[in-house]
Amino acid sequence: MMNKTVFDDIALRDTRRVLLGKLTTGIGSAALASLLNPRPLGAEISGLEQQAVVDPFHFPAKAKRVIFLCQAGGMSHLETFDEKPKLAAMDGQPMPKSITQDQPIAQLQGQTLSCLGPQHPFLRGGKSGLRISAILPHIASVADELCIINSAQTEQINHDPAHTFMNTGTQISGRPAMGSWLTYGLGNEAEELPGFVVLTSVGGGQSQPIAARQWHSGFLPSRFQGVQFRSAGDPVLYLTDPPGVTRDRQRKVIDAVNQLNGIYDETVEDPEIATRIVQYELAFRMQASVPELMDFSGETQDTLKMYGAKGADGTYAANCLLARRLAERGVRFIQLYHRGWDHHGGVKKGAQATAGLVDQGTAALIKDLKQRGMLDETLIVFTGEFGRTPMAQGDGRDHHIRGFSMFLCGGGTKPGIRYGATDDLGYLAVENVFHVHDLHATMLSLMGIDHKRLIYRYRGRDFRLTDVHGNVVQQILS
Repeated sequence: MMNKTVFDDIALRDTRRVLLGKLTTGIGSAALASLLNPRPLGAEISGLEQQAVVDPFHFPAKAKRVIFLCQAGGMSHLETFDEKPKLAAMDGQPMPKSITQDQPIAQLQGQTLSCLGPQHPFLRGGKSGLRISAILPHIASVADELCIINSAQTEQINHDPAHTFMNTGTQISGRPAMGSWLTYGLGNEAEELPGFVVLTSVGGGQSQPIAARQWHSGFLPSRFQGVQFRSAGDPVLYLTDPPGVTRDRQRKVIDAVNQLNGIYDETVEDPEIATRIVQYELAFRMQASVPELMDFSGETQDTLKMYGAKGADGTYAANCLLARRLAERGVRFIQLYHRGWDHHGGVKKGAQATAGLVDQGTAALIKDLKQRGMLDETLIVFTGEFGRTPMAQGDGRDHHIRGFSMFLCGGGTKPGIRYGATDDLGYLAVENVFHVHDLHATMLSLMGIDHKRLIYRYRGRDFRLTDVHGNVVQQILS
C-alpha cells in the first residue's frame, strides 16, 4: 500500500459539502472579485503584494512613515521637558491634598506626599527658545524641529498595561498594535523587509520587560505583525542558511512549500494560508536584505560619529541609525524601545544616565533625516508610556498618568512650538489635554487616514485603533 501523502489529505477535504458550497458561491464570488479587483481572473498576484485598504487616502498625507521612539519605564517629564519653578520652590514641602485627593497613585498609597523639585536645570534651545533639560543637550540643539507636548494623559498606571494602551489604544491584551493598523491601512513600501519593525535597547535604570504582544497584529491578519530585530546573533532567527544549503536550493524549497500551501488554500480558503505564503517569500528575500541593512560599512565616519554608533550592536544610538536605514528602504512603522527610564529611586543620577544613552542618537536621527530631505515625510514620536509624580518616592518618583510630556517631530507637525501645559506643580494637565487617543488620531491623520474610517470588523463588532475616542489636534499640524 502506498504511503499517505499531503495531497491525499487535501483530496479528502473536498467532500460533497465543500464541492456544493463552491458550486453555489463560485460564480458570485468571481463576479464580486472582478469588481473589487480588476485584475484578470486567474492572474497571479505577487507574493509580497499587500494592497492598502485606504486607497485613495481619506485626505492628503503629510507623512509616509512613523518612527516611534518609546522611552520605556516612564520618562520623568520633570527632568526632561516640563520646567516647574514652583515645584522647585516647594521642594520638601507637603504636596497639597487638593491636588492629589482621589487621584490614582501607583506605589505611594497611604504615604506622606512631599514635593520633589526638578533635579536638573533647564536651558533654552534654538531660536524658538524651548526650555529643555540640561541632561538633553543634543535634543536641545534641534529644539526648532520639535513640537513638545506638555499635556499628555493616559489611563493605565502600571508599566505593561500602560504600554498596551499606548500601543493599541486599549488595556485589553490581544488588540492590534498601531504599527499593525498602519501597515494594514497603507500596505508596505518595502519589498524585502517587513512593514513594521521593532528594535530594543537597554540601560540607565531599572529595565522593565517588554512583551512581544506589544507589537502583535491581534485580530488583523498576522502578516501585519511587527518583526523584532535582535541585537545579538542573527537579527532575525533562522536568517542564515544551514551549511550545504545554497540559495538556489532554498529558492526551490520555498517555491515547493508555497505551491503546496496554494493548493491547500484553494481547498479550505483560510486567509492565514495566504499570509503564510507571503511570509515565506518575505523571509527568503530578507536573507539577502537584512545582512546588507545591518552592515554599517557604507556609512561615513561623520555619520557614525554624529550618532555615536560603532556598529549594529543593539545600542540605542545604533538602533536610531538602523531606523534611518529602514526608513530609506520603505518600512512603514519603525518602533524603538529603550528600557531604562524606571526611576523609583535615584531619579537625579538615573535620569541623567538614561538621557545620556538616548540624547545623541535621537538628535542625530532628526538631523540625518532632515539633511537627506526625509524629515518632512517622517513622523517621529518620542514618549514614555507615562510620566513621573511631582511627589517624592524617597529620592525617586512614582508612576504618573495625569500629565506628562512627549514630543513630535517632522511629518507635518509644527516645529519649534510647545503645546499644552500641566499645573504649577506638574501634576495635572490643565491646558489642551493631549490624550493617547488624540495621539493615535493625529498620527493617522498625518498619514492620510481618518481614524474613524480605518475599521476592521471582528466577531460582529467594528474595531478601530481609537475605538470610540480620539480627536485630531489641528493646532499642532503645519
